[in-house]
Amino acid sequence: MTPKQIDHFFATLQAANPHPQSELEYSSVFELLAAVLLSAQATDAGVNKATRRLFPVANTPQKILALGQDGLESYIKTIGLFRSKARHLLETCRILIERHGGEVPATRAELEALPGVGRKTANVVLNVAFGEPTMAVDTHIFRVSNRTGLAPGKTPLAVELQLLQRVPPRYAVHAHHWLILLGRYVCVARKPRCWECQVVVDCDFKPKTPLP
Repeated sequence: MTPKQIDHFFATLQAANPHPQSELEYSSVFELLAAVLLSAQATDAGVNKATRRLFPVANTPQKILALGQDGLESYIKTIGLFRSKARHLLETCRILIERHGGEVPATRAELEALPGVGRKTANVVLNVAFGEPTMAVDTHIFRVSNRTGLAPGKTPLAVELQLLQRVPPRYAVHAHHWLILLGRYVCVARKPRCWECQVVVDCDFKPKTPLP
């Protein structure tokens, strides 16, 4: 995909959805961090189902800690890997209280020092909560970036670095949301819905999926 095509690609996505939002439900930076931590290998819809029960009861590090392992598990047991995620979230809450005054830190190093928080989770928090132009490469972004020719790479980190180089700065803050939504609803894994794709003219994928 050429620089001109990339610019048109993102201009088209921006025109269709000027202010894209995460599909995770949250009302604070801590709720966002907790939701993203719980979302690994799970759907946003599945996480939202659990946090709609959890957050009205416990939505701060102190309140999550007060639930304990068994109490927290009872709210998130519908999510995959819920036991390990509960352990990570509880330990993260302890660290937030002990080292950060109960607040979510705004640097990559401090975020990635939290249990269960890897590069992708840190990128989501830095982007969504703090407005940094990070690229949180999930399975959707990895697929879209490779399939379209936007930012080919063999690993999520390789794709992330390509995106950081190739996405024009004016689109960078919202780029990861546009790409996730494109991959989730249009450029799907098994049979991309090319016939309804707004950026099909810029995409390198061939042959395009015909209208069924």
